[in-house]
Amino acid sequence: MAFLTRLLGFGLGWAVGGPIGGILGLVFGSMVDSMATGQYAVDGSQQQGNIVTHPGDFSVSLLILSAAVMKADGKLLRSELDYVKRFYINQFGITIAEDRIKVLREILKQDVSYSPVCEQIRQYMDYPSRLQLMHYLFGLAMADNEVHPTEEALLNQMSILLGLPRQEFESIKAMFVKDNDAAYRILEIDSHATDEEVKKAFREMAKKHHPDKVAHLGEEVQHAAKEKFQMINQAYNDIKKVRGFN
Repeated sequence: MAFLTRLLGFGLGWAVGGPIGGILGLVFGSMVDSMATGQYAVDGSQQQGNIVTHPGDFSVSLLILSAAVMKADGKLLRSELDYVKRFYINQFGITIAEDRIKVLREILKQDVSYSPVCEQIRQYMDYPSRLQLMHYLFGLAMADNEVHPTEEALLNQMSILLGLPRQEFESIKAMFVKDNDAAYRILEIDSHATDEEVKKAFREMAKKHHPDKVAHLGEEVQHAAKEKFQMINQAYNDIKKVRGFN
């Protein structure tokens, strides 16, 4: 009976919301089973509302891809769970955040493929939102102060599936994994670029990553976008300081 409940949940979700809805349908079926044992004391109608998704839903995408990143290195760390929880608390408040974390815990128990989810996101989510999604995922990987090689490999594959060019991936990576050329890679250029090329690259990056482009995703996402924007500014200022131009 439990298996049938999960299977029905999966079929309904897939029909309504593609791969993302399918995974959440499977999770919801599992949570229904758990609710029968008293594990979850959540209002059924509210919980069902929580799993309804639409293609490209940023919040739901975070849960599914977060689970993949958290499992990538074979360790589920408290620092990573806290990172996700902080985001949802700041974005939606404590009540919704607690419900989302319950869903995340169930997703972590499932053996699901992130590939079709990334492809659905690529189809329905606008480009600036996909860039911000990747920035969030790198932040999650860095929650324990390092990006594990398996996490980086996974993020690289997700970036490809999300339709982000390699230079975009390297730019976001350089915001978290620092080296001598990080400032240049953040601006998507190399250290041999001329001063004029540096200035042009900064203008293009400032336009592409302006926080207003993700304002529709909520205050917390826009706040994260502002932090990313500041990293771009800092990279530009660091290069100007070394080269001595204004």
